[in-house]
Amino acid sequence: MNLLEFIILLVIAAICGGIGQAIAGYSPGGLVITIIVGFVGALLGLWIARSVGLPEWFVIDVGGQAFPVVWSIIGSALLAAVASLFARRPRYYA
Repeated sequence: MNLLEFIILLVIAAICGGIGQAIAGYSPGGLVITIIVGFVGALLGLWIARSVGLPEWFVIDVGGQAFPVVWSIIGSALLAAVASLFARRPRYYA
């Protein structure tokens, strides 16, 4: 995998992570966190899909590396939703 393929993979992960965070309604950080959420969401989504026995839908092949877009979005949404449960909420005093 060369540098251009790696950058394309990062962009795809950022888009999937951003969509997942938008679905969950929670964004824990900026671009780097969104990319991390996209990659971890892909791992989480694939693990869930394989555990249940579901197929991989809409897989993009970049430099010999398969990236499951649908499962990345679903995993990112789940990860962001769980992160929002544990996030500290601001306290407002009257």
